[in-house]
Amino acid sequence: MTDADTYPILRQVVLDTTDARGLAEFYRQLLGLQYRPGDEPPPEGAPDPNGRDWLALRKNGESALAFQQVAQLPAATWPEGPNPQQLHLDLTVPDTDELEVQHERALALGATLLLDRSEDDDEPLYVYADPSGHPFCIFVC
Repeated sequence: MTDADTYPILRQVVLDTTDARGLAEFYRQLLGLQYRPGDEPPPEGAPDPNGRDWLALRKNGESALAFQQVAQLPAATWPEGPNPQQLHLDLTVPDTDELEVQHERALALGATLLLDRSEDDDEPLYVYADPSGHPFCIFVC
């Protein structure tokens, strides 16, 4: 590879949200991620200045997802409507048994089910909205 063949590196996906700490916690628990050092939640009752601005999550020390606080965010009206999705996350599991386990976890963590295609023989999947309204899918791959 020559210098002319170099490319930018995708560092992370950033999601806008009106609740950076809440959305970071949702994805931290759903995906088994860890906070970037310094972004951990403060002790109970202490101020959370990072949680009102920008938080980042990692997997095995590598950047994964980040969350940027915004004043307002219209929820996506998936699959169509006045606020179309501009990005969504695809998450995979190895089989339909694990799909059901992760379906229950996602709902328990606060996801909203948008589409149930779990009985599809070709590509069983669920589509959800995260707590900030961003669509994401979990499917068998």
